[in-house]
Amino acid sequence: MLSRNHWGRAVALLLTGSLLLGGCAFYSFTGATIPGHINTIAVPLATDRTDGPLPTLDEILTQQVIAQFVNQTRLQLTSSETDADALLDLRIEQYSNNPTAVGGDQAARNRVSLSVAVRYVDQVNDEELLDRSFSGSEEYDPIELGPAGEEEAARAALDIIAQDIFTAATSNW
Repeated sequence: MLSRNHWGRAVALLLTGSLLLGGCAFYSFTGATIPGHINTIAVPLATDRTDGPLPTLDEILTQQVIAQFVNQTRLQLTSSETDADALLDLRIEQYSNNPTAVGGDQAARNRVSLSVAVRYVDQVNDEELLDRSFSGSEEYDPIELGPAGEEEAARAALDIIAQDIFTAATSNW
């Protein structure tokens, strides 16, 4: 077993090696790369442009995306959009809840689908890093789970979208 001093040296060597391999970008163990000059990120509350029945989609998506960036990179979250090195803007553009299977005269399975537009900007170099839409969906049993199932499916779809956003934003280097 490594002593605390040896463990610290091993971690330092691994980080140094990762920085050397990544050139001017930072590489994490998740495969995420972030340009070396970007140290802070602002993720304002997502804009929800849908008429969906779940009023907290904006908060859920924002927290899921923040968790991805803060937990899997070296970036520090800041609330100041103007002072942040990077800005990630999220807009929930579409929400639908449609039957995918019918049993008798009612839906036996429903699918919640969401679409989110993302704009990711390097504010240090005034460069747009990402500008595209992401979609995710999840099915649930409306008879057994009801409205709680719809919310759970929406959360799962947003989680897929948050992971896809993170992957796209950190793999372009």
